[in-house]
Amino acid sequence: MRIAVTRLKEKAGRDRETCKEYGHTCNTVSPMKSEIYHDSADIFIEKANNGNYDCIFFTSALPAAIIAPRLRISARVVAIGPQTAATLEKYGIKTEILPAFYSRDFAPYLGGWLKGKNIGIPRADVPNPELIRSVEEGGGIVDEIPVYALEATGERLRLEDADAVLFTSANSFSLAVWDKETEIIKIAIGDITAERMKDAGIIPDVTGDGSLKGTLRELNRYTDNLKRD
Repeated sequence: MRIAVTRLKEKAGRDRETCKEYGHTCNTVSPMKSEIYHDSADIFIEKANNGNYDCIFFTSALPAAIIAPRLRISARVVAIGPQTAATLEKYGIKTEILPAFYSRDFAPYLGGWLKGKNIGIPRADVPNPELIRSVEEGGGIVDEIPVYALEATGERLRLEDADAVLFTSANSFSLAVWDKETEIIKIAIGDITAERMKDAGIIPDVTGDGSLKGTLRELNRYTDNLKRD
């Protein structure tokens, strides 16, 4: 199956290899572009290197790529997903991988260790009140610094040669320009993205677990069921 994957171009990583592993081909379509906040990134790096944080939480590979090359820290580091972890480890940063693929699982993962700890979060300029609230309720002290913004490209997604379109985040769906009546398999990478799609009147054919691999497994189950029918 040919899958159009909605990603920032710089976050495509191993998408093609992963899709091939599950019997598919893919190409990146980018409804968004990033604008890096260099001054904010400098501030975060200075705070981290001065020992302000007991733990740093990376929610995606892009902030990891922005921050990691200049980090000199002994703080605990937690990342969502293997791609984000691989970006950090490339620069010699020992990284724990969150077992789930949602930022809402960060505070439960740290558990009682979180109490009284200073948590640095470099992330997109998109509010995540659920994450902040969960850390604070666990007794943590949050310093969330936006180090990049996501902007719509305004370009129509190229879906002419695709059998499926996979939305990798709620924002990648909301900012996408495409013909919603297109006969194509519509895939949400996880439940948050699926809810955004449903709110817009689009029911996903497939919903994953928040990871690309998990989503491709669900896609294969979906196509197997279609064959049996």
